[in-house]
Amino acid sequence: MATGQLFSRTTQALFYNYKQLPVQRMLDFDFLCGRETPSVAGIINPGSEGFQKLFFGQEEIAIPVHAAIEAACFAHPTADVFINFASFRSAAASSMAALKQPTIKVVAIIAEGVPESDTKQLIAYARANNKVVIGPATVGGIQAGAFKIGDTAGTIDNIIQCKLYRPGSVGFVSKSGGMSNEMYNTVARVTDGIYEGIAIGGDVFPGSTLSDHILRFNNIPQIKMMVVLGELGGRDEYSLVEALKLGKVNKPVVAWVSGTCARLFKSEVQFGHAGAKSGGEMESAQAKNQALMDAGAIVPTSFEALESAIKETFEKLVEEGKVSPIKEVTPPQIPEDLSSAIKSGKVRAPTHIISTISDDRGEEPCYAGVPMSSIIEQGLGVGDVISLLWFKRSLPRYCTKFIEICIMLCADHGPCVSGAHNTIVTARAGKDLVSSLVSGLLTIGPRFGGAIDDAARYFKDACDRNLTPYEFVEGMKKKGIRVPGIGHRIKSRDNRDKRVELLQKFARSNFPSVKYMEYAVTVESYTLSKANNLVLNVDGAIGSLFLDLLAGSGMFTKQEIDEIVQIGYLNGLFVLARSIGLIGHTFDQKRLKQPLYRHPWEDVLYTK
Repeated sequence: MATGQLFSRTTQALFYNYKQLPVQRMLDFDFLCGRETPSVAGIINPGSEGFQKLFFGQEEIAIPVHAAIEAACFAHPTADVFINFASFRSAAASSMAALKQPTIKVVAIIAEGVPESDTKQLIAYARANNKVVIGPATVGGIQAGAFKIGDTAGTIDNIIQCKLYRPGSVGFVSKSGGMSNEMYNTVARVTDGIYEGIAIGGDVFPGSTLSDHILRFNNIPQIKMMVVLGELGGRDEYSLVEALKLGKVNKPVVAWVSGTCARLFKSEVQFGHAGAKSGGEMESAQAKNQALMDAGAIVPTSFEALESAIKETFEKLVEEGKVSPIKEVTPPQIPEDLSSAIKSGKVRAPTHIISTISDDRGEEPCYAGVPMSSIIEQGLGVGDVISLLWFKRSLPRYCTKFIEICIMLCADHGPCVSGAHNTIVTARAGKDLVSSLVSGLLTIGPRFGGAIDDAARYFKDACDRNLTPYEFVEGMKKKGIRVPGIGHRIKSRDNRDKRVELLQKFARSNFPSVKYMEYAVTVESYTLSKANNLVLNVDGAIGSLFLDLLAGSGMFTKQEIDEIVQIGYLNGLFVLARSIGLIGHTFDQKRLKQPLYRHPWEDVLYTK
């Protein structure tokens, strides 16, 4: 066990199992104390590496994240404190791993419920190797104006109120972390404040004892008096009694053991901590208080009188000239986090993203204001979800059914089309699903599946201007523009695209109006007079029918229809639909374990 000061203004720690709030509180304390370097040198998150962004005063800093304790200790050889926020299941193993590192001198174990057998092994190893364990079941410790562990002393407001941003003259040790916060406040009210405070933890076998720290405090010149807060249960306080009797402590010790009320109960009482349970008269608070008093400690008559006892002891030291006045300093203002400032109404900040289609802030996600449960309970389908997320309204059932038909009809068109071919080649190259899918999707454009928007745009313009098919087609020809939605490499007048026929049949049976589709059919009649393969293709059918859907539903203004076509909604249908097929081709190739594709020589024209 160390015999002197554990921490200083240059102490740095490694933080195991990252928790944002306690780390940020440590850094805020550093800034408050005027430290030049952050007290957290590195973070250890098993399996993760990189950096974690945090604030050091006004400045944002990046703290390294390491995947293993050994790597962190090697990277930060001056960090000698290991703060362990692991759960009780893994706290012992990770703490032992830290103790075995030559650079680590102090290990603080926050978790409660660490198996006692494991704790005993940690204690034995630490004592054999002159190292310090604080905890388990501890909030940690603090050296005022220098260094603190995790959540010790609570909020910044409490730290300022307790004057912990600068050193005082009192050494404090307790089993309870919660009571430590209360006692820091008490000490600050009646003395010049805390120099060092430790909460050893409330488990039955603490890694270090009350007397361990009192003996340390006795060797620290800046500490002029000590305050001890024990509790019923266990016999830890008796090691302090022994030290006092042997004259190992030559500074005033004010002590109180909580739990005197236990005698009011008829049966044995278990207080908050695992170790706070009297196992006989010697472990009672009354017996411990009496033993401490007999050994020379200053023991008040009650907890309420503890503050007065501390005050009187400190004032006596001042009178004797053993305590020099401490110059008060004004701590710097800790910048308030934006989130808390907004919440308190102190500032307002612009948002970075606008979303109008979904909201995940409540108990369940909502699509365009419709709760997910409502979508399921009503038996709505994919078309209805697209209606909500793309168009921000619930379209009539015939509209959503048409959307679903489009998705089904366009899901795939065989392995030979360019998109599927690219996906197949990529999958056979051993690439993952997303890479294979994207490879096929990037083929979609004006020549492959991406003509729906253009078809809708040009058909709408021509129909709205009452152009005859002749005027429309010949006008496009003069501009050097192919008519989108017309023409097919395989289909012809005598071999119609079944998908187009199915879409037209559904629309004629369900749509209130098919004005734009009929116009597209008249254009097809004219183009077929020029060539046998200039048929209305699936892009043209979907494009013209979607115009009829938007106009015929009565739910969209002319401006909204123009915007939908302009933005690219209709091509979105093809992208969504064809993704199904491209994913299928990826799985198919991987399932068949197809080798790397190489195009055959005989299918290439080599020329000069």
